[in-house]
Amino acid sequence: MEYSYMFYGYYNNTMVEDSDFSYNIPLAYLFTAVFYFFFCLICIIARMGTAARVAVATGGSSVGNYSIIVFTGWDYGCQGGRATKLKQKNVHYQLQVDLEEEIIKKKAAALTLCQKIVLYSLRVFMFFVSFGLIVAAFYGIFMATNFSQEMSGEEGILGLLLEYLPSIAITIGNFVVPLLCDQFTLIERYTPSTTVIVTLLRAVFLRLVGLGVLLFTLWHQITCEGDTESEGCKLCQYNYEVYPCWETRVGQEMYKLTLFDLLINIGVLVLVEFPRRMVVDNWSNKLAQWVGRQEFVVSANVLGLVYGQTIVWTGALFCPLLPLINTIKFVLLFYIKKITLFSNCRPALKTFRSTTSTFFFLVVLLFGWGLATVVMVYSLAQIRPSMGCGPFRFFPNMWSIVPTSFYSLSKITQDFLFFIGSQSFSIPLFALSCVGMCYFVALASVYGKTVALLRAQLKLEGRDKQFLVKQIENLSRHQILKHTAGAHE
Repeated sequence: MEYSYMFYGYYNNTMVEDSDFSYNIPLAYLFTAVFYFFFCLICIIARMGTAARVAVATGGSSVGNYSIIVFTGWDYGCQGGRATKLKQKNVHYQLQVDLEEEIIKKKAAALTLCQKIVLYSLRVFMFFVSFGLIVAAFYGIFMATNFSQEMSGEEGILGLLLEYLPSIAITIGNFVVPLLCDQFTLIERYTPSTTVIVTLLRAVFLRLVGLGVLLFTLWHQITCEGDTESEGCKLCQYNYEVYPCWETRVGQEMYKLTLFDLLINIGVLVLVEFPRRMVVDNWSNKLAQWVGRQEFVVSANVLGLVYGQTIVWTGALFCPLLPLINTIKFVLLFYIKKITLFSNCRPALKTFRSTTSTFFFLVVLLFGWGLATVVMVYSLAQIRPSMGCGPFRFFPNMWSIVPTSFYSLSKITQDFLFFIGSQSFSIPLFALSCVGMCYFVALASVYGKTVALLRAQLKLEGRDKQFLVKQIENLSRHQILKHTAGAHE
């Protein structure tokens, strides 16, 4: 499979030329990866803007939201019993989230000084324990990757197991550590939305930095521990004896992570969730009823998608067809999750606010994009490309193809590109961008103040209505008393 269009090493460094047409394969390979990254960045920023507008419009909190949910939350376009029940459950869930937040806040406000000291001490202690578990998981990933690369010559079942050992170590760490950290949140006693954010931050740190540990370990071995002047790397500036085509090896690791993630999801569905549901539904034992069906936690499933997309971004330069494979994987995962949701799962007991969580997931996705961008930029500019494979085999680095191709362009095109990069173009563009940013910042500030004024006005109107209701009650009570007194006379 490594000698196919799926991996970097299969592509050559030729140029297809005709009388009226030329196609530079190395340049097209590089620009395709760069365009893919920029396109994903634009999509993320657009989605973040939409999520931010929704969060600002709703306030992102429960203050003043009860009347909005009750009086304006219903969708009168619902048709059919199923859509109506789904909307009812949605409104009920929103009210439940807000009420749970208020109850926990009231309990926290009622704590004494000693109770607050004990609570904060427990939170600090749980933070260090969870951080220790995450560091232990990083060390396990580092050791598993080193052992896998050192024993890469093995064959048979043992060789296959060693090849997937880093993926297995990452998957076990991503499963066990968040499971233990979820139990810590029961002791920390945060509000529901804060609990979700803290849990996700730990899981995000574990997954993204775990992926970074894997990449650092590979870089450590490819570049002879960073010393390219050592005996193993002096000739080619990389460890050519162990990694004759290091780009393909990195792409294979990202492909293994993607494939292993899909296999784990299918295996959990077939071997865990279906048997668990059958045992719970058909066995009335107290233990089975206490365990119950699997909870479908939306936040954890979304985080899994974010992690999978980060893997794809990291390996897109070395495995060009990985985005297509990941698209097929996400389609399969959608139907797998749909089956397990409707057949095997029960609603999650922990509630979370979707408006703020959506923006948080997009921020996490942006961090994943940033991690993958750092890997791509470093690979393009610093590490020497493999001299025995790939489209950049005769260049000192991958980015060298850009200036080389630039000087082969026509004189008019070169002058135009020089003008775009000159101060005559960049300074007016920068000034125009600053003006545009100032305009949008001022517009956002005005909109924020308008939303705050409208929210304050809603509160005042609510107080006015409460006052009017009390006056009506008093008048009604006086009328009843007068009527009763007149009847007695």
